[in-house]
Amino acid sequence: MTEITLDHLSYRIRRGSQDAFAEFKQTWHDNWAVRWISYGAGAFLLLLVIAWLLIGRNLPDASALQDYETPLPTVVRGDDGEIVGSYARDRRVQLNFVDFPKPLINAFLSAEDETFWSHNGVDITGTLNAVIDYARKAGTDERAVGGSTITQQVAKNVLLSDEYSVTRKVREILVARRIEQTLTKPEILTLYLNEIPLGRRSFGVQAASRAYFDKDVEDLELQEMAFLAILPKAPERYGRKKYEDMAIERRNWVLSKMVENGWATPEAANAAKAKPLGLTKGASSIRNADAGYFIEEVRRQLLDRFGETADDGPNSVYAGGLWVRTSLDLEYQKAARDALRKGMLRYHGGRGWSGPVATLDPSKGDLGSQLASSNIGINYKDWRVAVFTGSGQIAFSGGESARLGNAPSSLRVGDVIAVRPDGNGWRVAVIPEASGGIVVEEPQTGRIMAMQGGWDSRLESFNRATQANRQPGSTVKPFVYATGLDQGMTPASQIDNSSFCAYQGAQYGQKCIRGGRAGTYTLRYGLENSQNVMTANIANEAGMPNVIKTYERVGIGSYKPYIAFALGAGETTVEKMTNAFSTLANHGRYNDPTVIDYVQDRRGKVIWRSDKRDCEKCNMSEWDGSAMPRPGPMGRQTVDPRTAFQITHILEGVITRGTAKTLRGTGLPLFGKTGTTTGPKDVWFVGGTQQLMVGTYLGFDRPRNMGGYAQGGTVAAPIVKDFIEETRDRWRSNPAVAPAGVRMVRIDRRTGGRVYDQWPGTDDNAAVIWEAFKPDTEPPRSTRASEIAAQRQELLDLIRRARRAQANMNQAAEREEPPESFVEEQGGIY
Repeated sequence: MTEITLDHLSYRIRRGSQDAFAEFKQTWHDNWAVRWISYGAGAFLLLLVIAWLLIGRNLPDASALQDYETPLPTVVRGDDGEIVGSYARDRRVQLNFVDFPKPLINAFLSAEDETFWSHNGVDITGTLNAVIDYARKAGTDERAVGGSTITQQVAKNVLLSDEYSVTRKVREILVARRIEQTLTKPEILTLYLNEIPLGRRSFGVQAASRAYFDKDVEDLELQEMAFLAILPKAPERYGRKKYEDMAIERRNWVLSKMVENGWATPEAANAAKAKPLGLTKGASSIRNADAGYFIEEVRRQLLDRFGETADDGPNSVYAGGLWVRTSLDLEYQKAARDALRKGMLRYHGGRGWSGPVATLDPSKGDLGSQLASSNIGINYKDWRVAVFTGSGQIAFSGGESARLGNAPSSLRVGDVIAVRPDGNGWRVAVIPEASGGIVVEEPQTGRIMAMQGGWDSRLESFNRATQANRQPGSTVKPFVYATGLDQGMTPASQIDNSSFCAYQGAQYGQKCIRGGRAGTYTLRYGLENSQNVMTANIANEAGMPNVIKTYERVGIGSYKPYIAFALGAGETTVEKMTNAFSTLANHGRYNDPTVIDYVQDRRGKVIWRSDKRDCEKCNMSEWDGSAMPRPGPMGRQTVDPRTAFQITHILEGVITRGTAKTLRGTGLPLFGKTGTTTGPKDVWFVGGTQQLMVGTYLGFDRPRNMGGYAQGGTVAAPIVKDFIEETRDRWRSNPAVAPAGVRMVRIDRRTGGRVYDQWPGTDDNAAVIWEAFKPDTEPPRSTRASEIAAQRQELLDLIRRARRAQANMNQAAEREEPPESFVEEQGGIY
């Protein structure tokens, strides 16, 4: 046997390949069929390479669907856990496979993909029908049937585009095959039923169920499920009134298919066919509270923290499916909204129409349609928003028109106005031109419970509670006086109210302002009665740099150390002022104002919370026998707690006998401060208790004189009073609690002198009151004023004794009693 070597084997292979090539060459030359077959095979291979380069090379990875997150809206809840709003550009609600009713699944399979459970992603029969229909309609404007399975629709909706082309169809088929190899059938069906566009801005069956029937999928009837199943073919057609007959015909076809497939009984299908469509007008899947300014402020903060779209991260506002717990209290919100509106109307009085709320362009089409897409609305009594179309007619966003009475002469076509019913027509409703904001805050936590930034957020998005920078006027004075207390003054300190002089430089020299009531008065008197000269003297003595530091520590703002800022010349917002007063109510502990308590991702994990306090041992697996673990106090100490209490104690006098006496009858231990800026251009009131703080202002958006009668105590304080009366049962009547280190001392309210032989009375204007002092700062037993009074009394006693002695010496003589001495006539020695 010949031994086969490696060289011999190599020789035999070379010789064999040469013989084969020579034979193929001869055949190629002699046989034309072989040549054409070779050309065809080469062309086919070349086409495959080109097709792969053009279509298959950049196909999306189907495995990405395993981690796919459906874009979901953010849902907002109030402090009681109830849904109050959402942020969504589309209606989307995600369900799990077990949440879909079986008849609903069968309705979609009957309409879209009967062989779903058996095919491998592509239905060959359906694909061939689609190819034939495409060839028949080529060159026309008609669109061929898709022939896509549910898996292919998932590929198109999630991984590809809706492009109408052969290339996209081929890519769709390839991706569908990959999806079937990656996901299970229930997973594919879950993606489909959550992602399919079904009209009315709804994606997925749960959102569509709410949009068309205002029901959850588990409550749908058979005919309603069949209707949803017809929507993938024409989502924007079947939901319209003019296509109702077409929709019923298509729905009944689906019901018949369900019977054919054994997924419904003939009796149930016939009963369902006999029923009308029963569509609603498009209810939202989320209930929205009338708290637009508050909810918009929450949205702004979420956008800053998490971003807007999925490109900004997995927890974006419009795709992340966040669950947001806010501090919104709906009862407080309604009361705050109504109180502000009532105050605006009260100030507006009998003034006339102040102009349109917006203007539409008649050249851009139907004005009613423009109004419907503008999202302008109003929620007040039976008022509505309409657009003036001319000739005494108005149009509403729903498409209906009506007659308008009492149309102002300045009204123009395209003007958007508020109207109210008037007989068989409508008349113009006046929205006050002067506006404002109101904030309700919990002092111990900084949680904002309610916020209203104008008449209605659907008329204008500008939030005057957080965005309007206005001069606060005298509402800043408590913080000037607090600085004085920190610098050694007491509530009984005597402050000059005669004049305040300041050197204005070589050009202007010295300038002086005079007080309304000359003399010296207690620090309490100056704050209760909002005395400008006393405030300026206190700021000057305490040091304006120290005053500005106090402003900064409580979050009012940062200004230059000019005396004008001690009188409220700097700009700030209602939110900041309310939070500053909350700091005083909270014994000087500052909390950042918050509208969000915490944020959860779509799976319920807390990803952000406003309360960042640590709580050691709170998560122990077992109790160790020690005291219950608790987090530390919230916020940071920015004002001496004793100073803060002294100021709030003085501010109670603003309510009982000062500039906010309109709040005196509430029966609550209120404290607060009014504010009126130069003009007046803005009027303020901020006040409350240690449990709840309310701040408000009113003014024109373009500041101008409101009239001399407009004062913080007459315009702003009644707004807070209306709020309190509406929520009275939720306010506590407990007196304010003093911090450690405060001594309550009886003093004479007018002189500041200490009193020992009298007790404070119940009269608001009682001469003797309790006053709060820091240790060792109480007034002494006697003051300069009391010493003068004692000397006067001693001199009068001497005079009277001398007279009695003279009278005894002249008992027999009858003569007229001499007149009172000059000293007595003048009231004694000064």
